[in-house]
Amino acid sequence: MTGLCGWIGASAVEGPDEVLQRMGDTLARFDGTRLTTRVTPSTALAVAGDNRTSTLLADGPITLAVSGHAGWQHNAVRLIDPPAVCRAFLDEYRRVGAEALKSLTGDFALALLDAETGQALLAIDRIGIRNLIWQHSGNSLIFASTADALAAHPGVRREIDHQGIYNYVYFHMIPGPGTAFRHQTRLPPGSALHFRSGQVSTAPYWAMRFDEDGPESVARFKSPFLAALRDGVATAADFGQCGAFLSGGTDSSTVAGLLGAATGKPALTYSIGFDAEGFDEMEYARLASRHFKTDHHEYYVTPDDVVRAIPMIADVYDQPFGNASAIPTYFCARLAKQDGITRLLGGDGGDELFGGNARYAKQYQLSLYENIPAALRRGLLEAAIFKLPGGGRLSLIRKARSYIEQASLPMPARYETYNLLERLGAANVFTADFLAGIDPAHPHALMKETYDAAHAGSLINRMLALDIKFTLADNDLPKVTRMCELAGVDIAFPLLSEPVIDFSATLPPRLKLKGTKLRYFFKEALRDFLPNEIITKQKHGFGLPVGTWLQSHVPLRELAGDSLQRLKTRNVIRADFIDSLFSDRMKSHARYYGTMVWILMMLELWFEKHAS
Repeated sequence: MTGLCGWIGASAVEGPDEVLQRMGDTLARFDGTRLTTRVTPSTALAVAGDNRTSTLLADGPITLAVSGHAGWQHNAVRLIDPPAVCRAFLDEYRRVGAEALKSLTGDFALALLDAETGQALLAIDRIGIRNLIWQHSGNSLIFASTADALAAHPGVRREIDHQGIYNYVYFHMIPGPGTAFRHQTRLPPGSALHFRSGQVSTAPYWAMRFDEDGPESVARFKSPFLAALRDGVATAADFGQCGAFLSGGTDSSTVAGLLGAATGKPALTYSIGFDAEGFDEMEYARLASRHFKTDHHEYYVTPDDVVRAIPMIADVYDQPFGNASAIPTYFCARLAKQDGITRLLGGDGGDELFGGNARYAKQYQLSLYENIPAALRRGLLEAAIFKLPGGGRLSLIRKARSYIEQASLPMPARYETYNLLERLGAANVFTADFLAGIDPAHPHALMKETYDAAHAGSLINRMLALDIKFTLADNDLPKVTRMCELAGVDIAFPLLSEPVIDFSATLPPRLKLKGTKLRYFFKEALRDFLPNEIITKQKHGFGLPVGTWLQSHVPLRELAGDSLQRLKTRNVIRADFIDSLFSDRMKSHARYYGTMVWILMMLELWFEKHAS
């Protein structure tokens, strides 16, 4: 795995070289990657990775480490060579301080320690593809790319944060800046941490700002859009033997097609299928492969594969992580690795930049209710619909009531109308003792903070800002990056390159979501490039048939059942709720409740791997 770790100001550490080595070994434990270190009397810094993904630069009292794929874009200078990027950044840092971060591009985690002044600077990339966790202890700052590496330092406290566990069950991951441990904090995307005189402060060095006043013309925006896409793919493809994930959706098909154009040869593409009704979309991947004449490779994940992979998945994630599509992502990356691929290109980001998630259309429909004058809504419509005798027995009236109830909620609270924990009720899931120590409103507060802080006035752009944080940075990107690291393959996201991100911010809101038409501009601009069947298909991806296989595959059901029985002993989840999952709920709706079984199973396995 790539990453970095270290500290500043922890002068009381005995055997600092050995402590730093233990922290670094934790980062490298899955693949034995190279570790480069430097220790001074008051600082220590290590970076894991090969010479294309990690650099450590020592210059007098300053030590600088960069992990990932940082680039440099300043005035007319554009650099991608890691040592040259680090030198350019350090020179600019000495001139303008943390403002130098604005010239860094790509995905990266960065740490700069100055042993002479006792100051430090930490930062991660704009979207949060890379990760840094830190703990401020007395006059020292300890940091690492993972909580496991952080825990290898003797000064790190490791107490479970009940709020983090609650947030995990709510979101199926722990959204930053929170973690599963008290006193440990994740650095937000596009943010920098400053350590001066023993004090910590964090602030964004970059924020997405939406320009919502441009003309709504597909023709005007098409050419710069295609140029940004080509640049993003060509830059990402310039790295060893390159292939692409191919689910058959708009994003992965676009990346695969552009990869072939960039390299001048058939793109190597990789897909995952499932032998389960309603889940296998291999036909669309094959259609895209035929259209772009790719060199296509497939693998069908089996329930036995899932059982074998679950312990590895639980081990590699330092925070509880319940996105079941990590499993097919791992097997797809492993297939590519076996084929000699050194880097995969992922299509993540298109939905969150260009308006592709179905909930955007749903929220647009709900927002129309706000346009009706309040007096008319309350005095006529709601009075008639909710007070109609026997109305609850009429399907049309029930639908109208549901619409009004949802539409009456403010954003972003109504985003979570179908949230599994909201539907079940926290008191029916968690023990009373556990709930006594948490704030059930905290997930909503986190979402509202991001939604309100969006530099946008339109509903669609505020939703995109919300999903860039919660869907991308906190969920999809950790899913793909960790699974590729586990498989031993480098990963890049061309749709999250700076040219594409910057372009998307200039696209008028109605070109992203035109009424209820999702990704309107994206599809129109690529209509003569992508097959029509892919442009018109519904989004699916690499979703795992969890509920189906939990019912039909005995070893998977036993693994889940045994894990949940052990989870009972932790006084987090109610024992009667766990029993009801298997006795009643799974039988009534396997797909719906299978999700809860999965996230609780992964929670228990995380406890055993990382917190026992």
